[in-house]
Amino acid sequence: MAANLARAGFELTVHNRTPGPEADLVAAGAVAAESAPAAVAGAGLICLCLSDDAAVQTVLEAVAPSLAGGSLVVDFSTIAPASSQTLAADLARRNVAYIDAPVTGGTEGARAGTLSVLVGGAGTHVERARPLLEVVGQRITHLGPVGAGQQAKAVNQVLVAGSYAAVAEAMALGQRLGLPMDRVRDALTAGAAGSWALEHRAGNMLEGRFPLGFRLALHRKDLAIALESAAATGLEIPLCRLVAAMEDALLEAGHGDDDVSALARWYSAEADSAARPGI
Repeated sequence: MAANLARAGFELTVHNRTPGPEADLVAAGAVAAESAPAAVAGAGLICLCLSDDAAVQTVLEAVAPSLAGGSLVVDFSTIAPASSQTLAADLARRNVAYIDAPVTGGTEGARAGTLSVLVGGAGTHVERARPLLEVVGQRITHLGPVGAGQQAKAVNQVLVAGSYAAVAEAMALGQRLGLPMDRVRDALTAGAAGSWALEHRAGNMLEGRFPLGFRLALHRKDLAIALESAAATGLEIPLCRLVAAMEDALLEAGHGDDDVSALARWYSAEADSAARPGI
């Protein structure tokens, strides 16, 4: 995402909490800052993309004294809607605006600049950020006030949970039936069962390899947000709850750093059936 902004001509000052990943950005013309406060000093637009609520809160607390009045924080992280609303209120007291802008589209979409960006915030703030957002994503959807973007991302992650689990289950069935699954997958991709997960992740599932796209542990964190959001409305979402239990079993088995498509491991002959959630 940052590389796309650099290529589009944005003047970037970058910082990563774990040193190293920003090296390619520096080669593309960005300036590396030694700390997060140094990165935001004097900036009008500040972008965050962090792992969870605690990380976002920690970073914003660290940089708050360095944020310029009138600046705008664009938070691409996936966190709880209530966390976004609290952060926005805290920053407003410093005359700093905030929008939540979680994204969906996978690492492929991030590289290509074709992500879908789900935005919550005041319309004036969204329009101010739009030139930046349109570099990061192909579709920018303003859904309401701060927190609305995170609510939509929770809906997205429920869909991801169901689609990945369904693809994993279908691939496992086809393999057990002895079908030529590469051909089956190609045929189904063009039919009513076609999905992003089937097109982009079924091949890895069939090969039993799960190169990182989006960590299973982070998706489980996102499902917790979705389950909490559903509970607040009185809605029961049993499919999401089942996938969460499947992911818990895989996390316990040490697969948290695998891609979400590692849900296919749950169906493997080697999986410990005792660790599988019941239905």
